[in-house]
Amino acid sequence: MELIRAADSGFVPASHEDPRNPGVLKRVIATAARFQDGHVQMLNWARLPAGSSFRPHYHEDMQEVFVLVSGHVTMTGQNKITGDDRNSIQGFSVEMWPGDTVIVDPREVHQMTNPAETDAEYLVFGISSMQGGKTVLSEM
Repeated sequence: MELIRAADSGFVPASHEDPRNPGVLKRVIATAARFQDGHVQMLNWARLPAGSSFRPHYHEDMQEVFVLVSGHVTMTGQNKITGDDRNSIQGFSVEMWPGDTVIVDPREVHQMTNPAETDAEYLVFGISSMQGGKTVLSEM
């Protein structure tokens, strides 16, 4: 899992703009190198009602990118550690605010909770490696 805070990067002129007088500015969230090879499987605009959460789960071959549009949520989960601790599991919990992005890699159990009194809305992109993987409900 990777958290990318909106506040950590500023806006810059888009590559097709005049840098002295840009018509549009962009904030680079992630480049192609951060995403797994595959195909965009879905793009959803989702609403998480106040006080609710989605069920903990993971995707066998799909990476998910969550961009919080409005509200305040907590993303929790578990991910495998690579390297010497190959078989150990590490938990994560991050608070997300509008503009923040979380990238969840395949097989990382994740759950989003909305502790606020107002609904939260987010975009979620799914990038599948096209290996026929399933979504698996899990316990944390």
